[in-house]
Amino acid sequence: MPDFEKILFGDEEWGFVPEIMIRTLVMYLIILFSLRLLGKRGVKQLSVFELVVIISLGSAAGDPMFYKEVGLGSALVVFAVVVSAYKFTSYLVGKYHKIEKIVEGTATSLIKDGEFSIENFKKETLAQDEFFAELRQKSVSHLGQVKLAIIETSGELSAFFYEDDAVKYGLPILPDAFNAHSEEIETEGLYSCSFCGNTKKLQPARKTVCTKCSKTEWVKSINEKRIA
Repeated sequence: MPDFEKILFGDEEWGFVPEIMIRTLVMYLIILFSLRLLGKRGVKQLSVFELVVIISLGSAAGDPMFYKEVGLGSALVVFAVVVSAYKFTSYLVGKYHKIEKIVEGTATSLIKDGEFSIENFKKETLAQDEFFAELRQKSVSHLGQVKLAIIETSGELSAFFYEDDAVKYGLPILPDAFNAHSEEIETEGLYSCSFCGNTKKLQPARKTVCTKCSKTEWVKSINEKRIA
């Protein structure tokens, strides 16, 4: 028969359960206080550095909750060092722009004037499908609606749109339309490169090379207005 007591509590005794509860409550209060010290931005939108801080605090908080040999005092020291390091780094980031770029990174333009900024896009670990999904959540159906799209240091996407009367023909990003890409151009019209969004008027041809990225697959361009 399985030893359910050991499965539930390992090698600890039942008498340690109340202590676990007390330890957990204390660590909960310490975490709450530490996050309050980090400020609102440290909780809402995490940069890479801030994420490291949160993970460090979580790691420091976990062991004292249920390991007898780990005292609460040790966790308090860890918390004090991590929070102090965060405050000091935040000071340096605010004072020196170079340190800010190293720690926080920089915002990157991914779409400009309705087309992908290919070189910038290569720098980001962001799949095209994932990027399209984020744009669709902002009610974007094609790139011609987007004047500028920037991935912020927090990882969030900021988008700026053309006015309705200025919307251009662009690459469709709705699944059915985008998946209709093809090398062969059957009829004359406006087409967008499925890789970079370069939009131009094409004549019927079996294969047309994009002048911007040298790819050969095209999608029929659309210019419908954005419905917010």
